[in-house]
Amino acid sequence: MHSPDLTVTNIDKIAELFPRVITESIDENGETQRAVDFDLLRQELSDHIVEGPQERYQLDWPGKRAAAFAANAPIAKTLRPVREESVDFDTTKNLFIEGDNLDVLKLLQESHLGKVKLIYIDPPYNTGGDRFIYPDDYAEDNAEYLARSGQVDDSGNRLISNLDSNGRFHSDWLSMMYPRLKLARGLLTDEGVIIAAIGDEEHANLRLLLDQVFGAQNFISDVVWQGGRKNDSRYVSNGADYMLVYAKNETRLGELGVRWREPKVGLDTALSRAASIWSARQSDDDASSQWKAWLKSKKAAGEITDSVARYDQLEPGTGRPMNTYGNITWPGRGGPIYEVLHPTTRKPVTLPTTGWRFQKDEMDRRIAAGQIWFGADETAIPRGISFLDEMNEQVAISVFEQDRKAASTDMRNLMGEIVFENPKDRRVLARWFRLVTGGAKDAVILDFFAGSGSTGHAVMDLNAADGGNRRYILVQLDEAVDHPDHDTIASVARERLRRAGAQAKTGAELLGNRLDVGFRSLKVDTTNLTDVLRSPDEAEQAQLDLSIESVRSDRSAEDLLFQVLLDWGLELTLPVGIQQIDGHEVFVVDDGALIACFDNQVSLDIVRAIAKREPLRAVFLDAGFGSDDARINAEQIFREVSPSTDVKTI
Repeated sequence: MHSPDLTVTNIDKIAELFPRVITESIDENGETQRAVDFDLLRQELSDHIVEGPQERYQLDWPGKRAAAFAANAPIAKTLRPVREESVDFDTTKNLFIEGDNLDVLKLLQESHLGKVKLIYIDPPYNTGGDRFIYPDDYAEDNAEYLARSGQVDDSGNRLISNLDSNGRFHSDWLSMMYPRLKLARGLLTDEGVIIAAIGDEEHANLRLLLDQVFGAQNFISDVVWQGGRKNDSRYVSNGADYMLVYAKNETRLGELGVRWREPKVGLDTALSRAASIWSARQSDDDASSQWKAWLKSKKAAGEITDSVARYDQLEPGTGRPMNTYGNITWPGRGGPIYEVLHPTTRKPVTLPTTGWRFQKDEMDRRIAAGQIWFGADETAIPRGISFLDEMNEQVAISVFEQDRKAASTDMRNLMGEIVFENPKDRRVLARWFRLVTGGAKDAVILDFFAGSGSTGHAVMDLNAADGGNRRYILVQLDEAVDHPDHDTIASVARERLRRAGAQAKTGAELLGNRLDVGFRSLKVDTTNLTDVLRSPDEAEQAQLDLSIESVRSDRSAEDLLFQVLLDWGLELTLPVGIQQIDGHEVFVVDDGALIACFDNQVSLDIVRAIAKREPLRAVFLDAGFGSDDARINAEQIFREVSPSTDVKTI
């Protein structure tokens, strides 16, 4: 009942590559364990090792080793379901998890490994007063460390303020981020992407850190979000935030032919206006001049972008918006060279010095289809023609403007009193979520710095707009907040999701009936099992009875079920049904992927009834069997009735 030990996982990976470097050693308890012989590994990599203090390119800071250890160290924790705080608990595919995101990322390593399409995070910007989790002594007991260092508030929240007067100002922030990014990377699919929002203070460090965790070769873009102007700035209005975009494997995206495109802003309005101008025209020239004037005014007002405005001509005879600016010459040198005759003069047009972009048969096809523009005579090099109604998508650019005040107004309208100074703009998030996930309308989107829940809000809006089934996983610490109705940020976020979900469902009209606006609420807690291990010299006769019950007294059967889902690597959103079989309460997960019975008295009749259903997995409470013989008999029943079922007891 621990999260995976990632050090053991890494040893397994090394063993696959270099089996001869694996050896055995004795741990501090005298037990034999697998280990890596680094001398042999050094020989395997002898031409690629940087020795000792030799200079190398790297990002380093005090506390980096401890932070790396924190990412790999297992924890004895679990996720407990909270039905009363959830919405549509039994049917939703969304998750809202309250707790330390480092713990959550570890707990999800089995159930969501390689399943997340997009990670969006907006971590603390480290402006000098930001609070974030940073226990820098991972060797001692967590509670002892927090108590000693004073990193708990009155509610028990594990927080510190990283003041800019701190000598480890940047180091502490990097140590907080490093293990979380390492763990997050493993959750991404092979074609997955991470978007990390950040301000000026740690922008440079975060890019270097992402280079290290994801690989510089997987960098995609450094997007600049200009969110407003500060006229009281002394030198320059630094109103920009950044979104660093990395792929888990950019080569894989290339192999799949992935291209990110988004609808052109104002496209439908422009096409409608062009049709109106053309139908009311006095002449073709009159229509063209009206069309150009309309484009100019709308572009100046920001209602259309240059990607629409550049279609500033109307095709003679049809009135279709078009442009004639397409470059059909070869990029660089060495393109195909052949004669192209001007359609009027019948003389060869001027040949571009680099050659043509297309082979002759393709050029002939485009000329016949009316896709090539020719000048008044053969002296002009022909250009490509493109039509607005055939080019309805565009590539995103790495700089955009969006006033952040709109997000605060949006939050006020939804929640009443303002809770956050700078909530994330759900419209901006929805735009980038659509852009990155593309046709994957069932994508899983993770935000482990969830704040007020903007990511979940954006996902619901996006699904309502295009009928998608994207799912979100939000993680937020139970950080205290000054609000009349909510004591933590996590509580505010859940309420926002409830209200936003109701709005989205109403606005979705016909789609509303199948729109998932719910979420399963889970909380990080200690493992459901008590520590009953004792060495002989620690055991006392009078205390033996206390070691019989292995499950904590305050835990429910559903708590046990969700810990089993985690340990077995099953998704936490699988449908869960509760049935009565022979008088016993039984959990049926995903129509037989798992059947669990945690009653304290398990008869062989209920075992046989479950076995007849031939589930993929079955789990019982060990204490539910009256004796070892009863448990062995239960195993024998499954071997006879459903031999393919994986049976466990806890």
